[in-house]
Amino acid sequence: MSDQFTLADNAAKLILARTPLRPKVGLVLGSGLGAFADSLTGATKIPYSEIPSFPQSTAIGHAGRLVIGNAGSVPVAAMQGRVHQYEGYSAQQVAFPLRVFARMGMNSVILTNAAGGINLGYSQGALVLIKDHINLQGTNPLVGPNDDRFGVRFPDMTHTYSRAYREIAREEAAKVGLILHEGIYAALLGPSYETPAEIDHLRRIGADLVGMSTVAEVIAARHMGLKVLAISCVTNMAAGILDQPLSHAEVMETGERVRTTFEALLKAVLPRVAQPM
Repeated sequence: MSDQFTLADNAAKLILARTPLRPKVGLVLGSGLGAFADSLTGATKIPYSEIPSFPQSTAIGHAGRLVIGNAGSVPVAAMQGRVHQYEGYSAQQVAFPLRVFARMGMNSVILTNAAGGINLGYSQGALVLIKDHINLQGTNPLVGPNDDRFGVRFPDMTHTYSRAYREIAREEAAKVGLILHEGIYAALLGPSYETPAEIDHLRRIGADLVGMSTVAEVIAARHMGLKVLAISCVTNMAAGILDQPLSHAEVMETGERVRTTFEALLKAVLPRVAQPM
């Protein structure tokens, strides 16, 4: 069996052979947020099933294809949907697309997700910059033998989410009058939503948001030295905050409602993130 570096390299070569573009930024578009990829111009769309070793999306709201195109003047590679550990994938498999992004030559990634709001200052539909995370998924994509071609054995995670990128996002949001929050994201395994008692615990340990994705991808990205910006859309308030059951339909509906605002923010941020820093 081939090693992860070789598998990622082979996948990257296939993708680059299918498009004349050379993406500068990788995008991971979460539940209800994948429509941004449809706005890319000069796009090449590759189903994950056609990319060797690429994991296949099964979650509702995840189209399962890679779109390489231009966001304005910036060439990007956008994942319309991701995979999760709750689908039965390992943390290494979940992080594999980020390995491919790095082998394609990208140095920056923007990850988005749908999250439950724990912080009572948030409202449904709020956009939140992730400034740090709490990994409660019980595993890590770096478990196992380390491949020094990707990165060091013990990568530092002090500045996981780029402070400079967060400042760019805040500046661009202010220009259009968008309120952009900032908070700490807790990642749980899922797929069941959290109980009210679990949400109370998460609040006590400092979490502002909760979800079932992103962290394994971010760890792998930082292992390889990629700079990271991550944005959550609060698609629902977490269990116990409102006296109502949670549903994935609500997640999708909220993602659609904030689509215009979210896309405007991404389009404003991308040209600045794409510049060398």
